Amino acid sequence: MIIDSKFLNLFAVATEKAAIGASKFIGKKDKIAADKGAVDPMRHQLNKIDMEGTIVIGEGEMDEAPMLYIGEKLGTLNGPKFDIAVDPLEGTKFTANNEPNAFSVLAVANKGDLLSAPDTYMEKIAIGTNLPKNLLDIDNGVEKNIKLLAEAKNKELSEINVCVLKRSRHDHIVEELTKMKVKINYITDGDIAGALSVIGKNPRNDIYYSTGGGPEGVLAAAALSCYGGQIQGRLVLDEDEKKRAINLGIKDFRRKYNIDDMVKGDVIFCASGVTNGDLAKGVKDLGNKIEVTTFALHKSKKTNKTFTKTYNK
Repeated sequence: MIIDSKFLNLFAVATEKAAIGASKFIGKKDKIAADKGAVDPMRHQLNKIDMEGTIVIGEGEMDEAPMLYIGEKLGTLNGPKFDIAVDPLEGTKFTANNEPNAFSVLAVANKGDLLSAPDTYMEKIAIGTNLPKNLLDIDNGVEKNIKLLAEAKNKELSEINVCVLKRSRHDHIVEELTKMKVKINYITDGDIAGALSVIGKNPRNDIYYSTGGGPEGVLAAAALSCYGGQIQGRLVLDEDEKKRAINLGIKDFRRKYNIDDMVKGDVIFCASGVTNGDLAKGVKDLGNKIEVTTFALHKSKKTNKTFTKTYNK
């Protein structure tokens, strides 16, 4: 079912208000305050929308309020039923330290169309557009995947750019990539922006290859779906996390999720910049007004736009 185009602007206002709320804490070294600064206005704005929304990707469980928690109902409860994935502030550390690539983000699909992933780690590989479907597989291993990608893109291995989240858990990936003499572009945080660095007219990277957050994997999948990109992910679960996964309906703990498993049908994706970044410019204080920039996608409408709005203080 197609989502009415009127909802794109309504959901964009929610990420814009969250970005403005978080921006008050840029450089103040307080990640918790910055996160709360985004959560409260996002919830307030989402509750104004005529819909019956359910958070399927959120920041925690019900007892962790004021976070937007998994299972929380939002909207006026009159209108279409939506699944909502949110990260009111992707990049709490970036905001606290006044560093690039902090933004507020959400994705919306019809009820039942978004994977409800627990707040755990997920192995991920993401690639861009115009490539054979399900080209890569996590179980292929690094070397085989990179060679398949290079062949599909008609590139030499040395021309392949790989984005990797700089963590010790990725040492084995880095070791193999180094042997293959591909170019490695490290990121320190910002899992969603990393995954989305493979799309666009002149993408910075050919592939994102890391283990990051499961919720961030689904949010990235929403944007990649609008572009015709690809992602494959597999949850990394300890025993406690397996119990939570079962409560969300996940039975096969080793399942590999391709993009069509994470996002089915139509989807809207909105990301509003808090600090300047790859997806959107950061919030600007213009004295008596505030300027905020949003990157927005709507799959069925082939909408792909970046726009700037001003709000009174």
